[in-house]
Amino acid sequence: MLRPLAITAAMASLALSGCATPQGPAEVTRFVAPESVSRLGQGAVFLESAPGTADALELAPYKAAVAAELVRLGYRETDRAAAGQIAQVGIERYVQTAEGRRSPVSVGVGGSTGSYGSGVGLGLGINLGGGARDSIGTQLSVTLRDAASGEPLWEGRADLRAADNSPLADRTRNAQALAAALFRGFPGTNGETVEVEVNE
Repeated sequence: MLRPLAITAAMASLALSGCATPQGPAEVTRFVAPESVSRLGQGAVFLESAPGTADALELAPYKAAVAAELVRLGYRETDRAAAGQIAQVGIERYVQTAEGRRSPVSVGVGGSTGSYGSGVGLGLGINLGGGARDSIGTQLSVTLRDAASGEPLWEGRADLRAADNSPLADRTRNAQALAAALFRGFPGTNGETVEVEVNE
């Protein structure tokens, strides 16, 4: 696991371009190995599911969104044998009650990097019985590793929630929003958590 040099308590508010309806903000945390900064954002990368991820169909749009962001940053997607870096992608989901409590019931797929544990995310809202809606959060986690040694070069997570009637409840838009938030300002400041406004 990457160790932060300093963890800041300040929260920065960033904006993602899009429609006028605000959704979020997403909470984004990144950890960067200082000696690895010069290697990030370039070279050949292979994407794979994070350990513990079981549902390939559920994860597919998230891997596609992460791949698009990595290419935008300067990476070239390739097969594992030719890759200099490996990007491990995972998502976690949980139920958040209308009162703010998190249900221990896990839904969807696992696959956190292991450094973060569960977190707030983006997902589908559900109503478990009258009154305010509960929601299902989704956390997107990505770890970039050296392909030869397996050592982590960069780790990040993006957490957000959305109502069930939001356009972001769609899996593909959900994935794109989380990936865009996660890689905004890449590689980010080591150990810093920022809030990224996400528009529908």
